[in-house]
Amino acid sequence: MYERLKSIGLGGGSAAAPDMAITRGRIMARGNQDEPEDEMPLDPAAERLRRKMVRLLVVSVGIMIVGVMAVLGVVVYKTLPRDGGLGEAAATIAIPAGEAILAVSMDGERALVHTRADGADRLYVVSLADGAVLKRLAVGQGAAGN
Repeated sequence: MYERLKSIGLGGGSAAAPDMAITRGRIMARGNQDEPEDEMPLDPAAERLRRKMVRLLVVSVGIMIVGVMAVLGVVVYKTLPRDGGLGEAAATIAIPAGEAILAVSMDGERALVHTRADGADRLYVVSLADGAVLKRLAVGQGAAGN
């Protein structure tokens, strides 16, 4: 059989099949380590070490998964809309009849409402929680700049 394999170019690593070799009557592929060899059982000390390493690997992967889940939970929590803030209920502000609202500025739990009636400007500081007017300011032309 060896002669027959040699005649077709498989004997001794020829140019036709450089990755094949014949050893003791068997064809073996060079560099093919996928085939299982006869594995000898590990001695007890090596087996205990292997088990410890596998346990360490499982614990480490578990901790990493918990950490990633915690980070994703925080990201999702931060992106969800918060309760409170402007709220869903609308606050009603009582302004005198004939006043037009020119601008509204918000600052935390308060709003500044700029109104005008009959050429006079007024500013109202309003609580967003209940709509109560905290302060009324009349804006007029004064001699402060002269």
